[in-house]
Parts: sequence; structure tokens; C-alpha cells
Amino acid sequence: MILDEEYIKNLLEYIKSGNLAEDFEYSAEERRYEILDFLEHLMELGEAADEAATGIIFKNTQLKDLNPGLQKPSDPDG
Repeated sequence: MILDEEYIKNLLEYIKSGNLAEDFEYSAEERRYEILDFLEHLMELGEAADEAATGIIFKNTQLKDLNPGLQKPSDPDG
């Protein structure tokens, strides 16, 4: 997997600049749904990235014990 930081920077600029909102405003209905779907996927990606970063940062530390969300579910049989 190639990590394309330049693409992320361009995407962030596109959103922050207001160009995405302008594109949405002047687009046909079908394109608006595409934009909204893209944003939904982007938010899911952000949540997954946050979860991954938290897991990576706090792996094998005592801090993970303070956050039950970082712990693996216990085995109900054991």
C-alpha cells in the first residue's frame, strides 16, 4: 500500500477552501449524492484512522488498561 501524503494534503485543501461545498452547491442531484457518499466514507476512514493510531500508540502500555475500547474482548468461555 502506498501512503500518498500529497493526495491527503490536496483533499484537505479542497475541503477547507470551500471548493467542495461550491461543487456540491452547483452540481446535479446525482453528483450531490456522490459527494455526500464520498464524505461519509471519508468520515469512516477518519474514525478507522483514529482507532488505528490509538491502538498503535498505546499498544503494550499501561494506558491501554485505562481505555476499555483498546482491550480485546474477553473470551466468554474462559
